[in-house]
Amino acid sequence: MTTETLPRAEQRAAPRKPAPPGPVKPSGRLGALRTVVLYAIAIVVGLFIFIPIVYGILAGFKDNGQLSRNPIGLPNPWVPGNYAGILGSVDFWRPLWNTTFIAIGTVLLTVGVAAMAAFVFARFAFRGRELWFVIFTVGLLFPFQVAILPLFITLRQLDLLNNPLGVILPQAAFGLPVTIIILRGFFRSIPAEMEEAATLDGCGPFGFFWRILLPMARPALATVSVLALVTSWNNFFLPLVVFGDRSLWTIPVAVSQFSTEHSTDTAKVMAYVVLAMVPALGIYAFAERHLVGGLTSGATKG
Repeated sequence: MTTETLPRAEQRAAPRKPAPPGPVKPSGRLGALRTVVLYAIAIVVGLFIFIPIVYGILAGFKDNGQLSRNPIGLPNPWVPGNYAGILGSVDFWRPLWNTTFIAIGTVLLTVGVAAMAAFVFARFAFRGRELWFVIFTVGLLFPFQVAILPLFITLRQLDLLNNPLGVILPQAAFGLPVTIIILRGFFRSIPAEMEEAATLDGCGPFGFFWRILLPMARPALATVSVLALVTSWNNFFLPLVVFGDRSLWTIPVAVSQFSTEHSTDTAKVMAYVVLAMVPALGIYAFAERHLVGGLTSGATKG
């Protein structure tokens, strides 16, 4: 018998269930203190990142004498010749072009292959699917530095040393696991009803993948593209092993070699390092919103 069939007097006498306890809110002082602590930590971390960058920029406008006498002060006088000499040198622009070409090639190959593989893992059921996916996942445990010796021998046998493909192909291969994992989560979040509606409209599997799935997964594609781009841009060890020709050096290799060749000219080395950082900082500034937003969405949609 429910309370609706009881007399009114009995309904009044029926005990009421206690309301579930709500979330405990911190007191005003505790909340303000926590906010202050979090802001203080963020400021300290930001200073640890910001101060070295500012120091490097200012050091590039000094000469070696000023760096010895006044390492942390403003340049007096300002010496723009360090930056001007590097910007007018082919030793800066050629590695920049090589790095850009290799990074773009790596992104296109990694994202293209991983998107098709993730589509198969997410939308098709076949025997051994999860086993193959686990095999791809295990690839996250093996960085290319571990396999550098057999990789070098393979590239030499394929005549890919001193060839941009000798860096692009391994980078794409080792970037596939994380890219497939992220894209698979997005592709699985697309409702099956949408695929059925596309099939009824005469859209095949590839048409659904190309016309519907990829446009809807744009945040995920932006995320994995940024990850692949940044990883390729910062890669130092693989280009160092593959490229013996100076004209093929990338920015990380060129920075290392330039600092070795001009070890006595600290101000010029600082200027070169700062100019080499500018493209990477620009990439981070442009892609930070896509990177954080894409990773957050992937975490909630899997």
